[in-house]
Amino acid sequence: MLARMKARRRAGPHDAALATPEPNSQPRAPQMDTALLPSAPLDAGLLVLRLALGLYMAAHGAQKLFGWFGGHGLNATGEFMVQLGFKQGRTFATLASVTEVASGLLVALGFLGPIGPALMVSVMIVAAVTVHLKNGAFAQNGGIEVPVLYGVGALALGLTGPGRYSLDAILGLAPLSTPGVELAALAMGIVGGIGSLAVRRTAQ
Repeated sequence: MLARMKARRRAGPHDAALATPEPNSQPRAPQMDTALLPSAPLDAGLLVLRLALGLYMAAHGAQKLFGWFGGHGLNATGEFMVQLGFKQGRTFATLASVTEVASGLLVALGFLGPIGPALMVSVMIVAAVTVHLKNGAFAQNGGIEVPVLYGVGALALGLTGPGRYSLDAILGLAPLSTPGVELAALAMGIVGGIGSLAVRRTAQ
């Protein structure tokens, strides 16, 4: 036993390098790069939200613009706009319905970064104030619940960007979703909505 211990002490670095590994030791498996995995559920969630908000908004605009899906069409919507205080009722009905269709499709496709969400925020501000605010908070009484949900959802998408499952990602338009561009676009959407309300109040 003592002879073996002395032999181990006399073994140099070269001997250690030639030593065979212990039977129980196993080579480590190569580790998988998981840097991109956490974003997959996030991007899938953004896709679901975009499709729901965008397609419903586009259909809502098509009701006004074309009379599709049981809608009243442009003439009736224009008359309703006059009742809301917009003197050029048909013009404002056209602008509102086109904005809803365009914003909905842009959001659903994930195209042009925050422009679609900004347009949606703008038109929902007008809808919430002119049509629903007087009816309270909840949809069962015609209140602001639905436009608030649309508007907040659009605002969130405008801040997060459309994600990897989008036309922007495919076409290399990710720079459109930088914080500066997002905030500028959303601010313009909010100003646009307030400006429309100011025109309405002037016309009353």
